[in-house]
Amino acid sequence: MTAGKIYSDVISRERRGDFLGGTIQTVPHVTNAIKERIVGLAQETGAQVIVVEVGGTVGDIEGLPFVEAIRQMRNDVGRDNVFYIHLTLLPYISSTGELKTKPTQHSVKELRSIGVQPDAIICRSDYPISENIKAKISLFCDVPRRGVIALPTVPNVYQVPLILEDEGLGDLIVESLSLSTSGRDLSEWREMFERMTEPKESVSIAVVGKYVELPDSYISVKEALRHAGLYHDRDVEVSWVQAEEVERQGPEQLLRSVSGIVVPGGFGPRGVEGMIQTARYARENEVPYLGLCLGMQAMVAEFARYALGFPDANSTEFNPDTSCPVIDLMPDQRGIKDMGGTMRLGIYPCILLDRTLAHRAYGETQVMERHRHRFEFNNSYREPLEAVGLLSSGLSPDGRLVEISELLGHPFMLGVQFHPEFRSRPNRPHPLFREFMGVAKEVLREGAQHPLPLDSTDEKG
Repeated sequence: MTAGKIYSDVISRERRGDFLGGTIQTVPHVTNAIKERIVGLAQETGAQVIVVEVGGTVGDIEGLPFVEAIRQMRNDVGRDNVFYIHLTLLPYISSTGELKTKPTQHSVKELRSIGVQPDAIICRSDYPISENIKAKISLFCDVPRRGVIALPTVPNVYQVPLILEDEGLGDLIVESLSLSTSGRDLSEWREMFERMTEPKESVSIAVVGKYVELPDSYISVKEALRHAGLYHDRDVEVSWVQAEEVERQGPEQLLRSVSGIVVPGGFGPRGVEGMIQTARYARENEVPYLGLCLGMQAMVAEFARYALGFPDANSTEFNPDTSCPVIDLMPDQRGIKDMGGTMRLGIYPCILLDRTLAHRAYGETQVMERHRHRFEFNNSYREPLEAVGLLSSGLSPDGRLVEISELLGHPFMLGVQFHPEFRSRPNRPHPLFREFMGVAKEVLREGAQHPLPLDSTDEKG
């Protein structure tokens, strides 16, 4: 739920005459639209608890309608059915060696001025938080002492739920909302976290992208690889490769030591030729390759250049004059002038072809995946490419859109038009990442070898 969606919805309703010509105001029209989304989600899912995160910083103009909406929710659904949690940072002053609580006090004061009193405060810090500091925050922010939760910086983000549970936040929420405690068990999560911390054999995966200067741009891809690695009892070493560097240095220099390659999404022409060179390198050297959105399009363009003999095969997004537009807008999109009008957003079904790599990974015939893209596989090239080995193994229910492409005869070369990384979880790795990692872990590249198990006889001998 974004501000843009909310404002667009309110304006559309006003244009339809839903407000009978009345003046549109932030309160109540915008805040009502926000609350309707929250309540609608609860009704749609049947969930007992809906977690609503208001991003940004207290006092931001952009966030004020959302804070006002959650303030109103307490009156709408009952005071015993809402629990406010405020996340703050305790900065450390190195010159005096102390944590400061003033920013927390002021942010709570700001919240209270707009009608929201936190029931709990989660205190982020790079240093341990003493009981005295917790008591001080409790006193000055009018929060119960057990509602002041310490959350220190940890190397593994999956430890955070365990810390919050050990600090008593779960008990406090359950009691405040009068929830049942049956089925509340984090033992599986604890076991998963412990497995993460154990030393394991590593596998090297290259992520070849446009925005690798800021790895958080691909945080979902990184975590999905981590989830798949955990499933296969492997530590994943991610090598961040700038696509433009592939164009300058060539793929051999940058990719010769990795056991798998992931090419994630992006927009614009920068670095695309580097991605296409990466796909060629993976195909020629039989290195496992997983293309995500733009990564699939690069894979298709490269294979068309190789197998169909079109050296300029490309997407019309990057080369409008290409003689082989294997990636293009759908015909019914061409007349749309606003870029947002051609964007395919949200979750869509995908039908999988039987006895394919994709079908083997999922174990299902229909799956739901999240999309965020404009250009599609050009159906004019579907049959010619399938005839030379590039199989369209996943399609939209009406058969018009290619969702998954895979290269026959390759250990693992598969591209998807969607973003599977968004649906991966640490205890449920996404099937495509899981299958990709299962192949990559068996690949030996330059200077690598599988560990040799030594029995007692070998050790003596």
